[in-house]
Amino acid sequence: MATDTRQRLIDAARQRFYRDGFRNVGVDAILDDVGISKTAFYKHFESKDDLMVGVLGDVDVFLQQHFRQMVRDRGGPSAMGQLRAVMDVVEELMGSAEFHGCIFVSAAMEFPMPHDPAHQAAARHKKEIEHYFYELAERAGSPTPGDLASELCMVIEGAYVTRAITRDPGTIRIARRLADMVIARHLPAK
Repeated sequence: MATDTRQRLIDAARQRFYRDGFRNVGVDAILDDVGISKTAFYKHFESKDDLMVGVLGDVDVFLQQHFRQMVRDRGGPSAMGQLRAVMDVVEELMGSAEFHGCIFVSAAMEFPMPHDPAHQAAARHKKEIEHYFYELAERAGSPTPGDLASELCMVIEGAYVTRAITRDPGTIRIARRLADMVIARHLPAK
């Protein structure tokens, strides 16, 4: 039961933080959504900061598993196919009616100090995604997998921010062209 309540708090907070921003949402609104008291809240989280980190950790786990599975499903068994499928997955995520940008970018922007727990959670997520792209690039035979990974991350982050700000569905076309150039630059032609 305690785990269920904790997860309900995370789910309610994730929806509100993602839609309205971390600073704009008070704990009381989340408690109302879940239907529990502050006393019950403090059995699961020490503070709003602790809840924010819990939300970011939950989203990170989901994305690490879900994003990777989507890439495998679309790209097949080869690392090159999976690298090329990354933008298909990005397009699907950005095309959702609920898309409001990247929750990790939002966290890093709202909490720009590197010592802030939310900022640290966002930075960890970025490193994990970049490492995933590094592994794909390395398996695909790139002589510069680190450069490919960091450049691909930058293209995707730029696409997320641009799409969230402009709401322009054409953002993905530009991002795909850039991603294709990055991949071609860092992978030998075969």
